[in-house]
Amino acid sequence: MRTHIAALSALLTLPLAATASAAAPPSSSDWEVGVVDSDQSFRGLDAVDRDTAWVAGGSVSGGAGSVYRTTDGGETWQDVRPPGSDGLMFRDVEARDDDTAVVLAIGPGEASRVYRTTDGGQSWEEAFRNQEEAAFFNCIDFAPGDRVGLGVSDPVDGKFRIIRTTDGGASWEVLPDAGMPDSSGEVNFSASGDCLTMTGHDAWFGAGGEDARVYHSDDRGTTWEAGDAALPSGAAAGVFALDFANPRQGIAVGGDFADPSAGTSSTSGDGRQWDGAGELTHLGEDVAWINRGRATALTVGEGGGTGGTSITHDGGRTWERIGDEAFHTLDCVPSGECWAAGGDGRVGRSI
Repeated sequence: MRTHIAALSALLTLPLAATASAAAPPSSSDWEVGVVDSDQSFRGLDAVDRDTAWVAGGSVSGGAGSVYRTTDGGETWQDVRPPGSDGLMFRDVEARDDDTAVVLAIGPGEASRVYRTTDGGQSWEEAFRNQEEAAFFNCIDFAPGDRVGLGVSDPVDGKFRIIRTTDGGASWEVLPDAGMPDSSGEVNFSASGDCLTMTGHDAWFGAGGEDARVYHSDDRGTTWEAGDAALPSGAAAGVFALDFANPRQGIAVGGDFADPSAGTSSTSGDGRQWDGAGELTHLGEDVAWINRGRATALTVGEGGGTGGTSITHDGGRTWERIGDEAFHTLDCVPSGECWAAGGDGRVGRSI
């Protein structure tokens, strides 16, 4: 979704303790938070494991977007932004390991770009630059194996636009829109870099605007079907993020940026139909499963001074607010540790 947030970068390595060992879900006192770059609003995050994570953001004062990486559990962070990042807003990062990552810069026309590194950010290649002025890419994701990935843009000529890679993000192609339903009046939200998610051949992305819907593809993005997301719609309302425990069990979270004091969620048990679920006392900007077998997930949101962190133990049917720590983006690794990031360059890690 089109926003007007400029980008600037700052140099820094910042301590964020690395003593976490427990895989238990965070409680209100279990986020350890540090400031990596106070000029950045971080909305892209990918946690590889308990030691390695990447964050990406845009400036609040008009300079360059930044990408940071840690390989020591947050003890130090390295500024590994692509060259020529002035004016770019990085809103998504998808990492394979401590060396390989793909980042998305958002914006209209050529501001939407994809960069890829295979040497930990020492060098980057521009893998995709949008040439359609009406397009505005919001998020990307990769299927397990990290070879096939998709990206989604706001509608062009009434249909969401999809790009796909089959070589790990080294190159991308714009897919034909014949398999995309009419999407007039709808938008994506680049709130957290997780408006699109993949589990294999299956992919989903969320939408808002005139209609709040979830789009599903079972052929790696060639064709799509859209269904009611069971979330509120509006100019700044809809689905902000999704996550799937498996190809059937999913949670979508969202809300309305015009009313950040409340958010909501919906759940799916078959990957296609969505039912309204638990309400939140803050925006649901991102969601991540912690314990997939026990239906435990976290959601975070930041906005309007009412952000917070909430947890579910029943697959999203009910949520308990466990703290006021506010973040835009969230990721949890299989061992149970979670990372989060947000405004003022903050990064948190569960301990």
